[in-house]
Amino acid sequence: VGPYLVQGNAIDGIAAYNRENGQKLWKQKVKNGVEPSATFIRDRVFVGASDGNFYSLEASSGDIQWSFDTKAENLSEPLLEDGVVYFISGANTLYALDAATGQSLWLYSRQDTSQISIRGGSRPTYANGKIYVGFSDGALVAFNAKDGAVVWEVQLNRGKRFRDIDASPVIDGNNIYVSGYDDKLYCVSADKGEILWRVDGGGYYPLTVLGDRLIYPTSAGEVRALKKSNGDSLWTYKVQRGIPTAVKAYKGTLVFGESQGSLRFVDPQSGQSLGEFEPGRGILSTPQIDEKAGRVYFISGEANLYAIDAGWTVQPYFP
Repeated sequence: VGPYLVQGNAIDGIAAYNRENGQKLWKQKVKNGVEPSATFIRDRVFVGASDGNFYSLEASSGDIQWSFDTKAENLSEPLLEDGVVYFISGANTLYALDAATGQSLWLYSRQDTSQISIRGGSRPTYANGKIYVGFSDGALVAFNAKDGAVVWEVQLNRGKRFRDIDASPVIDGNNIYVSGYDDKLYCVSADKGEILWRVDGGGYYPLTVLGDRLIYPTSAGEVRALKKSNGDSLWTYKVQRGIPTAVKAYKGTLVFGESQGSLRFVDPQSGQSLGEFEPGRGILSTPQIDEKAGRVYFISGEANLYAIDAGWTVQPYFP
């Protein structure tokens, strides 16, 4: 956000750094740490924490503006839309809070009878007055953003070991693209919740829409390029170690981290590797891009925050 880089950790809190030189600007201690990504608007940082609270922080100082007790750890990235912040708690409850005051506007709680679950949570997605979010029981649900009324729901993953939908739904026109962890990638109509097509292979992170194709990081350790119209495969890149993070477009390339390996740069047309950066002990955070400055930021498996300059002597082709 602005001149800041904000990094949480799973031990004791969240901190901000100068994005130009990495100087620490502030740290806010939080019991049991902060694991999900934060959401920003102007001078505010919104983030859930493992101490059972959701926080609004002053971006310049880290001071707590307000907190909201969810009575459960919070593992999903929040969504901020039209003055309302939406997020899922670890208890499978979707909250809508007034972003200015932290007052609860509405909530929706969903029971999951499964005994096991993947650690994480789906970031809600907004479009045309509706909130779309996946739950740990394998359901994708559409809500009226104003009052939380359920518009439709569809059960996507029924018979797998892990039914979780932790990947955030991605909306393109009237299509929603979302995956179950060890299930499939689904294309669902946003207006009716009808399944339009599905492709075998689950995912933990959201996919990336790139022109007429989908770039899909799977929980099986692949990055796949698919036709947006029907999910047909165009190419597959096999990750060397672990599973890939979400994929970002950067100066004609695709960039993503390997959970036990390197930061990878891949050709979007062929899926061929163009370069890598090895930080040690893998990358669990999705890379953040500053294309104007020519920088890529990420957090390594050793909890080190990196800023690297990335460029090319020959510009890769990008449609």
